[in-house]
Amino acid sequence: MIQLVDVTKMFDRFAAVKGANMMVPKGAIYGLLGPNGAGKTTLLKMMAGILRQDRGTITVDGEDVWENVRVKQRLLFLPDFVYFFPHATIRQMADFYEQLYPSFSRGRFLELQSVFALDPNKKIQQFSKGMQRQAAFWLAFSVRPDVLIMDEPLDGLDVFVRRHVKQLLIDEVVEREMTVVISSHNLRELEDLCGMVGLMAHGVVQLERDLDELRAGMHKLQAAFRGGFPSELAERLDIVHREERGSIVLLIVRGEKRRIEETVRAFHPLILDVLPLSLEEIFMYEMGGDAHVRETVVG
Repeated sequence: MIQLVDVTKMFDRFAAVKGANMMVPKGAIYGLLGPNGAGKTTLLKMMAGILRQDRGTITVDGEDVWENVRVKQRLLFLPDFVYFFPHATIRQMADFYEQLYPSFSRGRFLELQSVFALDPNKKIQQFSKGMQRQAAFWLAFSVRPDVLIMDEPLDGLDVFVRRHVKQLLIDEVVEREMTVVISSHNLRELEDLCGMVGLMAHGVVQLERDLDELRAGMHKLQAAFRGGFPSELAERLDIVHREERGSIVLLIVRGEKRRIEETVRAFHPLILDVLPLSLEEIFMYEMGGDAHVRETVVG
């Protein structure tokens, strides 16, 4: 489990991260969402022990990360721009990773060659950006870390490689209970992968939820009533958004689906439909008035 409590990081007088709290269960795929400049990269670097927080605690399985070799040997950070030694080949980088990480599997490295279809004896600098990203994933999966932290890792990958990488991540989580934290500025990129999400904006983790709970906790209703929408009903529902289209009223309501339906039916609606909400819509309404965050994450 990864836990962050009241974590703050200052650069001169600028607070890149302000009192952040996060909890990532063991074996979870956690998506950290937020616009560029939200503080995601700084937070991930502190989580990986690359930067030291100015305040708060960051632990993996109860142990502090900073300057803890035992924890760092179990943890791998994949940045948005991966550094390789100049003129190194994939095989040479694999030799280097094998020295750093006791969990590195030479058998896994050879097995994954057929997945990524890259020449291990070719200099990585000669690869395209997308191919270099594939090489980074090849090495990362060969390390077989307990914790994999990734910053915008799917940028530059074509749709087929993304599919392979996502499946590999899921397989590692299912088979070994690897814990994954993956950042992105785009919800669509992660909604089919993550079980939990945290939404970060202005240096603060503003929302942290299980995706199934998010889906179960907000509903879209379409209804019509004789004589118009009852004012008493509005007082009984936790209405996030209300929109009237002629005689039809569209409601976005928080709460448990069965209780919401029972409450509305007690007012004898002429029409009542409960419609599915997309994750994009859920985030849009959860973020309320923060238009910048809303447009970046769901757009």
